[in-house]
Amino acid sequence: MTSAGDLSLQFSYNFIIVEDMRKREYLGQLEVMVLLAVMRPVRDAYGVLISREIAEKSGRDVALASVYAALERLERKGFVTSSLGEPTAERGGRARTYFKPTAAGLREAREAHRTLLRLSSGMSGLKGELA
Repeated sequence: MTSAGDLSLQFSYNFIIVEDMRKREYLGQLEVMVLLAVMRPVRDAYGVLISREIAEKSGRDVALASVYAALERLERKGFVTSSLGEPTAERGGRARTYFKPTAAGLREAREAHRTLLRLSSGMSGLKGELA
């Protein structure tokens, strides 16, 4: 039989777990792909380059507007920074916005990679075999 004190402790513990989960900013699949694409080029990444990188590496076409929305979310979360380049004639005098991963973004990408590896470890269905 559970006492009222045990239930109170159990409720408090569950509340702490939920509060910890709220503090953690989990990335969606598109955000992870965009963050990884930002990390790939030798030079600073920009929207069209990021979109192309995702299409080439994943086989998925991603709307440029979706890429920019994900970049805004990643910047708000502190995982990328942006800077304006020089205006160019080819862009009608407009400057391109470049993105770089932050240290927190690099840590987040590494953690997402490790998590996927741990979750997929030993799964025969991922090797083309029937599960």
